Amino acid sequence: MYKKRDKNQLELENFYLPFSGKLNKNNRWVLMAKQIPWEELEENYANLFSENKGAPAKSFRMALGALLIKQKLGLSDEETVEQIRENPYLQYFIGLSEYQYEAPFDASMLVYFRKRINSDMLEEINEIIIKNALSNKKKEEESKEDKDNDNNTSNSIKSEGGEDLKVKGGKQENKGILMLDASVIPADISYPTDLDLLNESREKLERVIDKLYENIEGKLKKPRTYRERARKEYLSAVLNKKISRKSLKKAIKKQIQYIKRDLNHIESLLREGGKLSVLTRKEYRDLLVINEIYRQQKYMYEKKTNKIEHRIVSIHQPYIRPMIRGKKSAKVEFGPKIIVSRIEGYHIIEKISWDNINEAKFLQEQIERYKLRTGYYPEAVLADQLFKTKENVEYCKERHIRFTGKRLSRKKREEEIDKKIVKQDQSMRNAIEGFFGVIKRKYGLDRLMNKLKTTSETTISLVVLLRNLEKLVNEFFSLLVNAILFSKFSLYFSKKCKNLNFSVNPI
Repeated sequence: MYKKRDKNQLELENFYLPFSGKLNKNNRWVLMAKQIPWEELEENYANLFSENKGAPAKSFRMALGALLIKQKLGLSDEETVEQIRENPYLQYFIGLSEYQYEAPFDASMLVYFRKRINSDMLEEINEIIIKNALSNKKKEEESKEDKDNDNNTSNSIKSEGGEDLKVKGGKQENKGILMLDASVIPADISYPTDLDLLNESREKLERVIDKLYENIEGKLKKPRTYRERARKEYLSAVLNKKISRKSLKKAIKKQIQYIKRDLNHIESLLREGGKLSVLTRKEYRDLLVINEIYRQQKYMYEKKTNKIEHRIVSIHQPYIRPMIRGKKSAKVEFGPKIIVSRIEGYHIIEKISWDNINEAKFLQEQIERYKLRTGYYPEAVLADQLFKTKENVEYCKERHIRFTGKRLSRKKREEEIDKKIVKQDQSMRNAIEGFFGVIKRKYGLDRLMNKLKTTSETTISLVVLLRNLEKLVNEFFSLLVNAILFSKFSLYFSKKCKNLNFSVNPI
């Protein structure tokens, strides 16, 4: 059951402190709370619950606020609850109307918060916040410009948002810069090898055989698994400092044979009366995954290849795929690939994929999304060389979008590439490269600790949303500091002029 909260709890002045005093309106958590349209977003969250059945759920502001606090401070679930219990600013941020000494919820609730607030919901929140920020920025720029609409003789057209866009030579003028880049968020798994994966699969199958045999013990003789011999053969291979390719292949073959024997034993136990119901949910899921691992490893061994579609590298997280990145430090990474765009300093996740996709295929789609968000095509696209395919270059050329970089062929073109513009674009693109470094080092995405696919995507989207909120707060602080410095300078200048008998009014 979900009950909507009173909107008055969002007012800063109404937050009650038992030890007297008031909250500072310029605190970072107070400013961040103002950037999120809580009431507008609460409708989608309320639809997840029944109106009449069940105990009242925690509010959307409390759920999202707690996740943002955890990600911002880099805390565990238990420490996040403790920090909220001790800090009145954090309690205001999650929507409480007054300070309370008790914890507002148990630490286990954060698990449910991550499942309920999925990546799609967070991306929608991110889009709304960026849209509001861009519209406010545009209004400020228009207010500073003194335009005479009556004397404006230039042609104009209406964008999808209803705004006037300048036209040059009968064609719409492009505005802004779209930055694009892709990166892999490494998951928390050990570096997988075929031999280790097969050995782990064999050990799990042996435990399944023991559990199935308990129910039919006495009806038939317990199947022989040769587990001690299989373990010794595995250790003799992995503990060898320098193992030849022939010896490694021989060790893999033996482990495949042991797994085949164990799978046949499980089938025979089920025919004799064994029940899969004795297995836990996790054991049954692992059994299905191991069947697919056996098929893949057998195929690669027989075909003498190391490549296969949808290759499984982890039993516990079978959705993780190897990503070939070609980097010097890590040629292969294991985790989801994300494509991020940067518009006016704000970042948007365009795609999260657990498969090794080619990011160049999504460039045209992302440019069209830029037009939907702003009403016009970008003046330039700053992206990695991987995005620069023949189709993408022609697409950008037709829409008068600058896409600098190396030539696709050695043949000289009619138009020469300005080296200064190329260098400038490359230096500007460092901003989105640095963004990936920040979210990995500062926010813990250098090691994705979530074990579920959905919660992993939620964590990634949450970090990107948090970075955009921090940018808004930092912009407010910079304006506040500039206003204070300007006022102090005005007072100082007015005093100096007064001493010199000048009549100047302080600002």
